[in-house]
Amino acid sequence: MKYRKSDAKDYARSHLKGIWAAALTPFQPGGALDETGLRRNLRHWIDDLGLGGLFIAGKQGEFFSMSLAERKRTFELAVEETGRRAGTILSCSDQNLDTVVELARHAEAIEADYVVVHAPVLNFVRPPDDTVYEYYRYLSEKLNIGIAMWSHPDSGYLMSPELCARIAELPNIVAIKYSVPRDMYVRLTKLAGDKLIVSTSSEEEWLDNILELNWQVYLCSTPPYLLQTKFDQRMREYTDLAMRGEAAKARMVRDSLNPVRQALRGSCPGGKVHAHQKYWQELLGQVGGAVRRPLLSLTQAEKDATRQALANCGLRLDASNKIPA
Repeated sequence: MKYRKSDAKDYARSHLKGIWAAALTPFQPGGALDETGLRRNLRHWIDDLGLGGLFIAGKQGEFFSMSLAERKRTFELAVEETGRRAGTILSCSDQNLDTVVELARHAEAIEADYVVVHAPVLNFVRPPDDTVYEYYRYLSEKLNIGIAMWSHPDSGYLMSPELCARIAELPNIVAIKYSVPRDMYVRLTKLAGDKLIVSTSSEEEWLDNILELNWQVYLCSTPPYLLQTKFDQRMREYTDLAMRGEAAKARMVRDSLNPVRQALRGSCPGGKVHAHQKYWQELLGQVGGAVRRPLLSLTQAEKDATRQALANCGLRLDASNKIPA
């Protein structure tokens, strides 16, 4: 561990900053974990894009189709490759609480920075607040590492700002990925103060959240490496401008990415987000790889449409600005 449990909040406040990204997990055509590909992506994200940290083995990373051993291995690869150059937040989410604890203790053992744990699926419990509080209280008691909560509609409910603020009183609850309407995360930001670092997955709202809410980290999705390349880092540019208080310049840079956002979103076929994002990665020169069942792969027509959208969106890909063959 890099800090004592009692210092988890202070450590996160000092280190959980800047642009972090949720990693897609590359798989080989036969379905095996592509360790070489994942290492290559991690190095690109850190060395070329300068990301502050990586969110590993979350829903974007297809943890739901991975074995326990594979999830632990992705943890190890991330910690090995990031070293002291970037941070790690490892997703230990699972409906089986023993699995959550086992994964989190592995994260502690390999000296990860934090873990993130999705709120349990409790669509059959009404109201869920006391159950969810006890869930995170138990994890806080069992673990020493800093824990980020994660609230999303697929749990069957949304954690209220008041519940999140209550859980934030626990000593090593340090952050939350709060996938909720903006009015809810604005309220939580004000309620929790310095006790909880709040983030959400929307890149389009990130700039306003820096300027209006004084947010310090973009924690949890793929835009940092899908909207950026080594030769075109406008997300980083507008983030740095906003952090310096140069709001007008930041908004101009942020808005200049609209064609890229529209191309990424508009070329994605329904029900194939993972496969589409992985193919977009490949077009950017990263390792995308296959998806695992039950997810579906892209058809050739869908790949052609994605390639055309990227070619016309204005994102600078490399020195020659050509899409790889």
